[in-house]
This record gives sequence, structure tokens and C-alpha cells, in this order.
Amino acid sequence: MTSSEPTRIKLCGFTRAADIALACDLGVDFLGLIFAAKSPRALTCVQAERLRQAVTAPTAVVALFMNNPHAEVAAVVAAVAPDVLQFHGDEDEDFCRSFGRPYIKTMAMGGAQSCDIQAAFVRYRHAWAFLLDGHPPGAAGGSGQGFDWSRLPRGAEKPLMVAGGLTPENVYGLVHAHRPWGVDAASGVESAPGIKDGDKMRDFVAAVRRADHEHATG
Repeated sequence: MTSSEPTRIKLCGFTRAADIALACDLGVDFLGLIFAAKSPRALTCVQAERLRQAVTAPTAVVALFMNNPHAEVAAVVAAVAPDVLQFHGDEDEDFCRSFGRPYIKTMAMGGAQSCDIQAAFVRYRHAWAFLLDGHPPGAAGGSGQGFDWSRLPRGAEKPLMVAGGLTPENVYGLVHAHRPWGVDAASGVESAPGIKDGDKMRDFVAAVRRADHEHATG
């Protein structure tokens, strides 16, 4: 990413329409709706359809899955019409591509098992973007676990988003020092799982934009 290019902001795990409306007003680029059964922020299709109506352009909707059956993902795509799909589990490339939507593949960067980032780039060569998250393999995201940002690869050909323990207090340092294509937060902008904190969302967006501005102006 060039120094003048704005960092994309994704906030994930929405359960309330009012929180979505505020995120759109703040200019958040992506809103995550979760359908992974392990997540405390998991939605039903009916809930997600209602929340989808609160999203205003140009904010895009990302539907997040983790080893959901094909029929469940297809049902969400049909009912909610997400712009992008995000896969957190063991889904292979053929599965991820089969729904006719751009997809993000998550790489678990936490735990003792080291993630082979370059191998993932090859395995999911048609991914639209990759999300590097701080949770261990097999665990759900949104737990607030971070990872060593020095592991971020340089010069990746695909967009890279960073998640895991991001808050209004630390996201400036990440963006200023490492310049990821995008950042993603869930628990870091909440008062409880799925309940967004308006002040935290405002402060998170402001911190990212401050880092962007400093890079753009030298």
C-alpha cells in the first residue's frame, strides 16, 4: 500500500441496527455479520436480513463463516446478499469460490502452530484478500488476542487485513508502523460481545485516519 492510500476499516460482529447506522456514518468500509456457530456474535439469517437493511452505501457487507455447511452459506448469500464472504475454517479454495462472491481467507496467527503465510497465498490463489487474525487455529476470532505484527509479510500481491486485539489505543501504532491494507476490530470497539460502543468506534476510526493523514502529509 502506498503511503497516501487510505487504510480500509472493517468492524465486525454487529447485532444491532443502530450500531450499523453509526458505523456507516463514520465511513467504515466493511461491516462484518457473523454466522460462525462458535461466535457469541452469531446471527440467524432472519436477524441478518433485518440488519442488512440498515447498511448504506458505500459501506460493504462481509458475511463470516467457519466450517459452515455449503447449504448454510448458500442460504445466507441468497437471503442477505453480502458483498464479500469471509472464511475462518478449513474450507478449501473450491468451496470458497463456489458461491460467486469475492472472498477473504483468514489465517490464524496465534497459538504455538506457526501459520505458513506464503503457502496460504498459493493455496487460496483466487482469494480477494487475506485476514491475519490473532486467534489460534480452530478458535473463533473476536476474542481480542493479538499477534506479533513483525510477522506481517512485505509486498504481498493481495490485500492484507490485520485483526486480533485491535483497539482505539493501539491501531494507530499498527497503521503508522506497518501500513496494512486494512484493519479489522470486533471486541476492541465493544462494551459486550455484539454490543458496539459508539465512542470506541469513533476513536478507532479517528486513530486510523490520523495515521493515514500523517503518512499522506509526510
